[in-house]
Amino acid sequence: MKVSIIGTGYVGLVSGVCFAELGHDVVCIDTVKEKVRDINAGEPPIFEEGLEDMLRRHLSNGSFHATTDYGEVPGTDVTFLCVGTPSHEDGSLDLKYLLRAAEDLGRALQEKKGRHVVVVKSTVPPNTTRDVIGPMVLRASGKGQEEIGLVMNPEFLKEGMAVHDFLNPDRVVIGASDDRSFEEVASLYHGLEAPILRTDTSTAEMIKLASNAFLAARISLVNELGNICKALGLDFRQVARGVGMDPRVGPLFLKAGCGFGGSCFPKDVKSIRAQARSLGTGTDMLDATLAVNEKQPRRMVELLEKRMEIYGRTIAVLGLAFKPGTDDIREASSLVVVPELLRKGANVRAYDPQAMPNFRREFPQLNYCSSVKECLEEADAALILTEWKEFADPSLYTNVLVVDGRGITKTNNYEGICW
Repeated sequence: MKVSIIGTGYVGLVSGVCFAELGHDVVCIDTVKEKVRDINAGEPPIFEEGLEDMLRRHLSNGSFHATTDYGEVPGTDVTFLCVGTPSHEDGSLDLKYLLRAAEDLGRALQEKKGRHVVVVKSTVPPNTTRDVIGPMVLRASGKGQEEIGLVMNPEFLKEGMAVHDFLNPDRVVIGASDDRSFEEVASLYHGLEAPILRTDTSTAEMIKLASNAFLAARISLVNELGNICKALGLDFRQVARGVGMDPRVGPLFLKAGCGFGGSCFPKDVKSIRAQARSLGTGTDMLDATLAVNEKQPRRMVELLEKRMEIYGRTIAVLGLAFKPGTDDIREASSLVVVPELLRKGANVRAYDPQAMPNFRREFPQLNYCSSVKECLEEADAALILTEWKEFADPSLYTNVLVVDGRGITKTNNYEGICW
């Protein structure tokens, strides 16, 4: 099929390149000329394992390209809306970019004869596709309902593993307004070994938010139990092994640490909480999930203070991204820990294999290092905030106090956040 994708962020670019990998002809559309130029030069604006090689391969064979021209939309069969939906201060999602993209898409479809399928992949509150995006596209395009197929197809991509997750999904959820639209979108995923769940559009939207809310709540519960184990002198990692053997619980997402971050968990929990509150529905579990997570990074500084006076000390911060495998610093623990260290008078040295350019824009005053070894030189303590494999070697930390927020190493002078 011929596929157009509006938006070239994590979801849009990864989806576009992966659809090309599945044999489709793909064009990605973005309003930022510099991003389009870089993508067409084979330089993705984000770091994702395997993305650059796959992008260059499909640019070379002609199955993928990027453009700023919505005029290419009428030559495609289906369009995915993959633009950002950032949060308002109250946690509700700001749909202005999505609405603009939907209106621009509708105008472009005025030039198309025949039917077109519009797929929302951006994360949105339940009922948005049906009640907002669909009517906007119809109004802007001047077409009738029989000419526009409307689908909600949420993404479940983990940053750092997005390419792998797209090509090896545990499920594909397709919320469709009609049988034909469902079949057309399902055919795009032909060749992937995954169950396909058909729902209505609003249920598909809720599945995405509910999945992330559930996982976030699980992480916060694990972190709270880990804090209790720390107070009892127990190693929560051993507790988690025993708990994870229960098939009702399972072994995934049982790692205690310094909190979750990124573009999905915090935003999606706040979004569904904001919508629930607007409906007059209680959100006690969601409130607790966020409250525990907000406190967790600060425990790193508290543990350090129990071992040394921070003022005037040189502290190595290892890991700035919210998780390994990505350069994304959104809602990262480092954004809480580093300002607190600076406020307490520490000299902060920092290293991350991917995220330093992004972090430098927020904190240009730090001493950024080119390696773990350089970052640890003359440091009085090291705080591990991201689970990069290169931080695991205990021989790196010979004479340094280590406060480990991810449980990836073990040294003689060691303090784990939950063990």
